[in-house]
Amino acid sequence: MKMQALTSRQILDRLVSFPTVSRDSNLALVDWTQDYLESHGIRCFRHWNEDRQKAALIAHAGPWEAGAVVLSGHSDVVPVDGQAWTADPWTVTERDGRLYGRGTCDMKGFVALAVWALVQAQLRGVTRPLQLALSYDEEIGCTGAPPMIRTMQEVVPTGSAAIIGEPSRMGVITGHKGGSGFHVHVKGYEVHSSLLPYGVSAIMEGARLIDWLNQVNAEIQARPPTPQAAPFHPPFTTFHTGMIQGGTAHNITAADCRFAVEMRVVPGESIPDWEDRFVAKAREIEAAMQRVRPEAAISLDKFFGVPALVPERDGEAEALARRLTGNNRTGVVSYGTEAGQFQEAGYSAVVCGPGDIAQAHQPDEYLELSEWQAGQRFMERLLETLL
Repeated sequence: MKMQALTSRQILDRLVSFPTVSRDSNLALVDWTQDYLESHGIRCFRHWNEDRQKAALIAHAGPWEAGAVVLSGHSDVVPVDGQAWTADPWTVTERDGRLYGRGTCDMKGFVALAVWALVQAQLRGVTRPLQLALSYDEEIGCTGAPPMIRTMQEVVPTGSAAIIGEPSRMGVITGHKGGSGFHVHVKGYEVHSSLLPYGVSAIMEGARLIDWLNQVNAEIQARPPTPQAAPFHPPFTTFHTGMIQGGTAHNITAADCRFAVEMRVVPGESIPDWEDRFVAKAREIEAAMQRVRPEAAISLDKFFGVPALVPERDGEAEALARRLTGNNRTGVVSYGTEAGQFQEAGYSAVVCGPGDIAQAHQPDEYLELSEWQAGQRFMERLLETLL
């Protein structure tokens, strides 16, 4: 049964009402979106995660042929636990020229506009296809996009230019850093601290690895930035540990130490090479630990990996986004997105979406009405180019 065509604002209200926190299922949102699109004759497909509690949604409007413009967004949002919200985070509240609600900025605002645009593309009879790629698990390391993209290339005609609608204040972002992260578990051997040489302190050995990261950061920052890195802030690769835990008492060598390491790598540098250097240092420290106690160990669990978005020479997606925004300037950002994953799969890709990244993940997250309206104009102009 064909549903009534909704305004983009009505779609936003529905999307925000689904509490699609990354730890939970997104299927209620996907079910509603697929039903709405299919009711207007738009073909939809899913890629399921392993336990089938989440799904990516792929949709194709317009002629069944290659060369589509792809509008890409993610369905998941970060938790609201412990945040001081002044209104219901799962209801869009408009006040003072802003649309408040979890995900309005990051990034259900763009997704709502994209869903609206697909229905309009179908109703207006575009001659160039338009696709939606709606992923899951972006907020926990962009892990849902790569399998979604592989499925896309199997079930719909291959798209050409991908616009990833992360909040950029509708600026055209042509490059971002790549990233990788490891959960580190250092397993030591407990003895009384007075017998220190006969035990292995997981905390002190973990500190050796963290201190090596400090040394690498200092070495990197002492070098002049490369031309590809220079536009970034900061203009170099960085390594970081933000949390650490371990130990049982001040006078016992720690049996366990756990922390995470993330790296943000500028385009032009190899993420696998940096990962190999980090792993090699961990193994060097582990070998020294095991010379004291063979039971000691360092385990490394890679929990995310995101390729950089590399500025393209004469990129189709950049040219399209600049034409639609009327903005001749481009920029780069230091955070990662799914754009690098689309580019790695052969799409021309840019980041361009409404909202300010500073509002993402915050209590009382909001999207400026002016940004929302700019996003609406962007989609109207896109539809004109597809007719």
